[in-house]
Amino acid sequence: MRLTDAGLGCPDWPGCYGQWVVPGSPTEQAEALVTFPERPLNVGKAWREMIHRYLATGLGLLCMVLAGLAWMNRHDVTQPTRLPFVLFGVVVFQGILGMWTVTLLLKPVVVMGHLLGGLTTLGLLFWLGEWRTSDSSGLFKATHLRPLVLAALGVLALQISLGGWTSANYAALACPDFPTCQTRWWPPVTDFREGFLPWRGLGIDYEGGVLDNPARVAIHFTHRLGAIVTTLVLGFLGWLMLKRVELRLDGVALLATLLLQLVLGASIVVYGVPLAVAVAHNGVGALLLLMVLNANQRIRHN
Repeated sequence: MRLTDAGLGCPDWPGCYGQWVVPGSPTEQAEALVTFPERPLNVGKAWREMIHRYLATGLGLLCMVLAGLAWMNRHDVTQPTRLPFVLFGVVVFQGILGMWTVTLLLKPVVVMGHLLGGLTTLGLLFWLGEWRTSDSSGLFKATHLRPLVLAALGVLALQISLGGWTSANYAALACPDFPTCQTRWWPPVTDFREGFLPWRGLGIDYEGGVLDNPARVAIHFTHRLGAIVTTLVLGFLGWLMLKRVELRLDGVALLATLLLQLVLGASIVVYGVPLAVAVAHNGVGALLLLMVLNANQRIRHN
């Protein structure tokens, strides 16, 4: 949705041009044009927006059911009770962020927060689905790796945030060359202050971006620097995991996913943000998050 500029496909919330489905008949479309003259109806973008909302509503209901089942089964010592309610709270707040995304006209800090909320939901669902064995055969002593896996999770979260900030500010092609940026290893003109200003007031339409090129270059280049740090940290973690028989398969999966993400990130620049590649970059980023969460799950007990 975001990568096809459909974030304002429906200019109102929770409906779409005042209806629960995208206006389809000529009469409905004419009424939509009268009601929202500043946002002519694009049926394709509107349907992408509404399908996203329908799926989000279904996900919210499922998370509510999980919380209800956890409460009903709370006397079972193996039943997680807090996490399902945390998950439901995150999904509710995610719905609020979805509303603000529309009503605040794609304000970057909200768009980035919405992305992080979605990945937090994914991570909590993954953590809630943790395997449980009576003999703890999937767990082992690896206390020395604990600080590293926690650091890897923090670094990856920061890098995902930078990616969301880059996308929300339409800075994906601010550095159109690779591996250099603006034909230099360090771009000559950048504006980090404007690039990372979190709040610019209300009433600004951010569709297409509002920043000058130096600010977008600063954002994009910071994301590249973050990619280097993330690669070093996750690569080191994967290498250490390879050295342990119990973690070797997990380490291979982590390193392979990291390599794929680097290739996709470079391809976005080299090929001019192809939609399929950009979507894959988001998806593999989510997969990397699950890989690091998996490492945290396996190592956190001793």
